[in-house]
Amino acid sequence: QVQLVESGGGLVQVGDSLRLSCAASGRTFSRATMGWFRQAPGKEREFVAAIRRTGTMSYYAEYADSVKGRFTISKDNAKNTVYLQMDSLKPEDTAVYYCAADPEGRYNINSVAANYDYWGQGTQVTVSS
Repeated sequence: QVQLVESGGGLVQVGDSLRLSCAASGRTFSRATMGWFRQAPGKEREFVAAIRRTGTMSYYAEYADSVKGRFTISKDNAKNTVYLQMDSLKPEDTAVYYCAADPEGRYNINSVAANYDYWGQGTQVTVSS
């Protein structure tokens, strides 16, 4: 059974940093496209970042404009874990953050939620001003 488990959320101040982790289990995710999405109260779920394998040792990372330059996505295949390093946090980053996986890396468009087969339960990030 495939499971994605997020951790690392919390309550921080404006300008602080957090690192979210998503541990995958149930199968290998070495070829997977992994994504992070978020949903704020009263808003639609939105794309944050994704990382897609483009070669044996190469990856492509994609970011939403709102987080570009502040967030960094990375993947550790040995640990079946994807990370989201979030720096210079703003109040508008407050949301539940979800990890998602497309195990076979089937799609080139990584920002569409429907392209992911598996989702985590989410972790709350609150940025206080």
